[in-house]
Amino acid sequence: MHIVLLMRKIEMAKIPNYFRRENYTERIRPFIDTQIIKVIVGQRRVGKSYLLYQIMDEIRATHSNADILYINKELYEFDSIKNYEDLILYVHKQKRNQKCYLFIDEIQDIDAFEKALRSFFAEGDYDIYCSGSNADMLSGELATYLSGRYVEFKIYGLSYTEFLQFHALADSDETFVKYYKFGGLPYLVNLPFDEAIVANYLRDIYNTIILKDIVGRYKIRQVRLLNDLTVYLADTVGKLFSANSISGYLKSQRVDMLPKTILEYLNYLNNAFLIKRIQPADIQGKQLLRIGEKYYFEDLGIRHSIRPFRPNDIGQVLENVVCHHLLLCGYSLSVGRFGDKEIDFIAEKAGERIYIQVAPTLREPKTRDREFDNLLNIKDNYPKMVITLDAEEGVSSQGINQIPIRKFLLEQKINIK
Repeated sequence: MHIVLLMRKIEMAKIPNYFRRENYTERIRPFIDTQIIKVIVGQRRVGKSYLLYQIMDEIRATHSNADILYINKELYEFDSIKNYEDLILYVHKQKRNQKCYLFIDEIQDIDAFEKALRSFFAEGDYDIYCSGSNADMLSGELATYLSGRYVEFKIYGLSYTEFLQFHALADSDETFVKYYKFGGLPYLVNLPFDEAIVANYLRDIYNTIILKDIVGRYKIRQVRLLNDLTVYLADTVGKLFSANSISGYLKSQRVDMLPKTILEYLNYLNNAFLIKRIQPADIQGKQLLRIGEKYYFEDLGIRHSIRPFRPNDIGQVLENVVCHHLLLCGYSLSVGRFGDKEIDFIAEKAGERIYIQVAPTLREPKTRDREFDNLLNIKDNYPKMVITLDAEEGVSSQGINQIPIRKFLLEQKINIK
């Protein structure tokens, strides 16, 4: 019964092709049939539901009679499940076998859901998977009630390689333009590459994130101020600033917003995975700094639905693409600072480190000198590279790599942490 119900929901979604995202399933696979709750988090529409479908397929492949129970809080059918008590009653009523594979999509929409998960975990008859679109779910509710009993998997929009696969496109300059203009949300495979059509779809997703994941969750009344702040972030992707500087700028635009409110709203936007906060770090002392930070968008298509792409945005957009890909590859990121010099990204993983500068072109000697000089001022022996739109690549006499961005996106190994 439950398997038939699941297949009906997949058919209703009208997906023409089923694309596996093996980078994620290979990480989750070892936890199938373990007494650990699998928590899948990420921005709305990055593909969390379809990853759950993939895991169900994995389970069916080895357990033909598996009792799979799927609850999706975005479907009207499950609207009656409003709190943890409703959830417990529904699951106990629907469960068929002693062992139940329980999948709950957008679980943060169920009040006090963590109490239900703790109850199911204590019963010991469930293999539990859930998804959510807010980081507070982990730092607050789950950490308090289920510390040590869950494992988190962060899901991102499509990598460039996945974008090529999903859309059956070959790598080219034109394809890369589509990638950074339209973004990496999987559902775009069902839409034409038409700016107006895609913008309408992405704007609806943006409004859902703002109204449901932020305004509704945090009881915000000043919705216009939140939107003004988001527009400001879309205009200043990759710029280093503080809450005080944002407040000053908005005030010059006749928008009165206190630094304290700005910090709260930035945290809400970050928790909803709409933006990603990158903090600065002192390269010499290696410690994180508390002055200033940068913000990048989880999905550039959504950014462009807020602030349409303009050719002079290309430097910011390339930085955002590189940031997204480094996160996909499992790196922790910070902005490098030493004196008045800045390095776009310090990428660290498993004891290794890479210093990265991003520039549209190095064909102007002044630009080349600036980007290379910043890297040459770093006196350790970790790899250093400049990523550009230029077709030229190679290694400078000082050992700095110049890498075309498409080559970087296709060859830098993804190893999601």
